[in-house]
Amino acid sequence: MEFLFIGFTFIILLLIVVWRPFFKQNKHVFVDSAKLRDETNVTLYHEHKKEIEKDYSEGGIDEENYQYLLAELDNTLLQDIETTKKSEAVTSGEAKQYSVFWPVGLSVFILIFSAALYNKQGSYKLITELPAGHGQQQAMSQEQMQMQREKQAMAHIEKLQKHIESNADDGEAWYNLGQTYVAVGGFDEAVAAFTQVIRIEGEHADLLGAIAQALYYKNGQKINAEVQTHIDKALALDVNDPSTNILLGMHNFISENYQQAIVFWQRVIDSNNQGVNIGALKEAVAEAKNRLNIPTDKPQNAAVAGPQLKVSVSLSDEIAKQLAQDEDRVVFVYAVPTNGQRMPLAAVKLKASDLPTVVVLSNSQAMSSANNLGSVEEVHVYAIVSMQGGVGIKSGDFKAEALGVDVNRSETLELIVNNLVE
Repeated sequence: MEFLFIGFTFIILLLIVVWRPFFKQNKHVFVDSAKLRDETNVTLYHEHKKEIEKDYSEGGIDEENYQYLLAELDNTLLQDIETTKKSEAVTSGEAKQYSVFWPVGLSVFILIFSAALYNKQGSYKLITELPAGHGQQQAMSQEQMQMQREKQAMAHIEKLQKHIESNADDGEAWYNLGQTYVAVGGFDEAVAAFTQVIRIEGEHADLLGAIAQALYYKNGQKINAEVQTHIDKALALDVNDPSTNILLGMHNFISENYQQAIVFWQRVIDSNNQGVNIGALKEAVAEAKNRLNIPTDKPQNAAVAGPQLKVSVSLSDEIAKQLAQDEDRVVFVYAVPTNGQRMPLAAVKLKASDLPTVVVLSNSQAMSSANNLGSVEEVHVYAIVSMQGGVGIKSGDFKAEALGVDVNRSETLELIVNNLVE
């Protein structure tokens, strides 16, 4: 019935269009047109008069020219009005009445043409059954596409598994296998694959973040103790790790904690990692700001408000010479509370080759919004050259430390790495 209703509606609209000129005629059009021209002439008259009065008040014209211009303006207005009246009279006199044969003939044509078209294209039953069949075909097509994607993913998994059978230490293959398992919902298998990468390449932030993501999805997009443990380890290694921060941003966005979601996503954007879709993250940040009614072109400084502790980090000459003969080592610069807790309130990860440099420790580098530099008054600051690449202070590392530092200190804190950890 919907199709017939739409068809009848269009036919009625066409008949209205055909008969409207006959009943309404067009005499009033000229009247409305004349009225519009008169209103326009009067508006222009007042605008020109204001300009003349302004020139006169500013001394641009004298009294004689002022009166002359006003008189000319009045004459022009009268002439325009007379011209409009004459044009209206002539046009109205020339207007002709529509013959009734025209709308009758067109109406008959429309009705005959519509009936013929309906008979030619098919019956009502065939027409009304078409959308149902089309929708069914479309649904089947979407289901087939999903099955095709799953089939391709499983084929890729089989290919990677065969490759790994003869290349058990190929970390990249294991990583790709883990990512593919995540895509098809095999979260336990994904964790096992990422664990193999850690066995081969060591414990890195992006691998811990990937495991955290797989466990997060397995747990129904909830952060439990196991997920949090991997998140903490990843951020301790690299506070700007993309996979971990994207996960935390998404989790906070789902929980409607849009401010914190912006903080985590902005970290990844600022780090400008080439392997991350920065454009998509910027759109996500814009959407979070939109939920908070924050203009997207306004910098969001609330997330990084608070202490800005500047730390100058350098190596002693002796240690610099010793490190120059070895591979480039990881350097951690971080601040911890003075109450004995070891979880960093702010942390930065560098390379020994980056030194000397100045870093700024702030709330934006905190691992949680509740524990940051702004939550304490004093901190212990460390610069650690890790010989094993892991977090914490271990035997064989090189370090520099400054104890009891005021978080609101304005002067740059100098740290020279010159001590060997026994």
